[in-house]
Amino acid sequence: MTEIGTVIDGKYEILKEIGHGGMSTVYLAMDKRLNKQWAVKEIRKKGSGKNDEIVVNSLLAEANLMKRLDHPALPRIVDIIDNGITIYVVMDYIEGESLDKILSEYGAQPEERVVEWAKQLCDALSYLHSQKPPIIYRDMKPANVMLKPEGNIKIIDFGIAREYKEQNLSDTTVLGTKGYAPPEQYSGQTDPRSDIFALGMTMHHLLTGIDPRNGEPYAPVRQWNPELSEGIEIIIDRCVEPAAENRYQSCSDLLYDLEHPELITKGFKKKQKRKLISFIVSLSLSIILAVTGVVLNLAATSVNNNDYDVNIATSDPEKYFAAVEIYPERTDAYEKLIEYYKNHDASNEEITKTGNTIEAHADVLDLTQPAVADMYYDMGKLYFSDYDGSFKSRAVNAQNFFEKASSAESASFDKKSISSCYYSICKFMTNQSTTTEHTLDEYTELFEEIETALNTVSQASDSEANYDKISLYYVTMLLINDQAEYMAGVGFDRQTALDLMDTLNQNTNSITSTLKYVNDLKDEIRINYDSFITNINAKYNEVEKRQQGGN
Repeated sequence: MTEIGTVIDGKYEILKEIGHGGMSTVYLAMDKRLNKQWAVKEIRKKGSGKNDEIVVNSLLAEANLMKRLDHPALPRIVDIIDNGITIYVVMDYIEGESLDKILSEYGAQPEERVVEWAKQLCDALSYLHSQKPPIIYRDMKPANVMLKPEGNIKIIDFGIAREYKEQNLSDTTVLGTKGYAPPEQYSGQTDPRSDIFALGMTMHHLLTGIDPRNGEPYAPVRQWNPELSEGIEIIIDRCVEPAAENRYQSCSDLLYDLEHPELITKGFKKKQKRKLISFIVSLSLSIILAVTGVVLNLAATSVNNNDYDVNIATSDPEKYFAAVEIYPERTDAYEKLIEYYKNHDASNEEITKTGNTIEAHADVLDLTQPAVADMYYDMGKLYFSDYDGSFKSRAVNAQNFFEKASSAESASFDKKSISSCYYSICKFMTNQSTTTEHTLDEYTELFEEIETALNTVSQASDSEANYDKISLYYVTMLLINDQAEYMAGVGFDRQTALDLMDTLNQNTNSITSTLKYVNDLKDEIRINYDSFITNINAKYNEVEKRQQGGN
């Protein structure tokens, strides 16, 4: 064990032990340079057990998996230090209480609170499932969810998470927590629907106080507490269906029902059925006497068409989401959502929900259609322009959208070229670890591609093209600001970086537009430009000082 007061790597002073397992101990540590607290997991390479190597490899796999993830509900890995005998993994220190501790102290939780936690967990799981390949968490339970003081949640313990491999017939390792894990986790291959099952059991436990590990036969939540809503009971029952094909097929679908539980109740369905019957009765007698199946189909289609058109004619994003569920293959509702959030101060949750909704319906969206390619392109830009997160998190979220836009034959030459540039930036950031820097050649190649895209977009002059221009200017500035320390470390010329920043700033100032979202982005660049330049120079100065031995 590491002694209290030890300073690791000249930076992290061990303050106290906060947890331990078979071959690992977790400490609270203070970063002496940043004056910030971190959690440090100590992994001892050799112990007394015959399975030591397996355990160490599992812990390292967890660290390597997490260091490439960037989501508000997931802890960050900021450093990995290997001294030959011991490995130290430096990560976010999460203040708060686990949900199982809250259950132990206070019992079953109010429905409103559990639904809010479930929404956050859906968002986090959806992010994991959207990775390439998808990451299956496999151990969702109250003990692995921390509630922070401000009310947000964090998922911890990624020790048994795995990347989904479509060709596998079964998981390599059978792990999980009895009662929360779905049947296939013990007899087949897990996939995103496995996490949905465990989330359903977690919600059931939080709402009823009944621990599924105790072997109590499953019963719907209202049998334990009749005051719970019909909607939440239906949602949980669908989550925990034994057969994966009967569950929600994505966390996006689950999230939609959590936000609109009234739409799945028997009362609502009866009301919709009455509306449909009323519509059919209003048809002329000659049509009613036609083939019944054809009539019903026409009636349902007419109702759907009407509902779809009514929903997209509003200025309400929730109506747009409802329209998507009616005709997920059409692009109008998605485009309305993106346009709405371009013109309004959208939250991360709203943008992520839009992106997840598109991802959930990717199988019915035809990329041979120009409108679909444009939609993916615009969604990627929305993540970069309006998402309030680190540059890496923006890149990670946007990557799949630009990948599809850049590969779409239906995309225009300009958008195809710019999407390809964005995609390169996204891959560049996603592949960057906390311990390995990109090379000078990689930075040079990336900026050459950016320059090509900048030249391409500079030729256009219409109002939407102004948004394309300024978005790419902004992203390039963010990239240089974010990567300044790494660029300096590999010898990328400081003046070249500053000259590019100046050019981007001048190009931004030359753009005139009446569009709000263009001017909002222009204002953001103007406000941040000086601080970007200050930070870039500071990072270069720090690196030069280190390289000169601190003199």
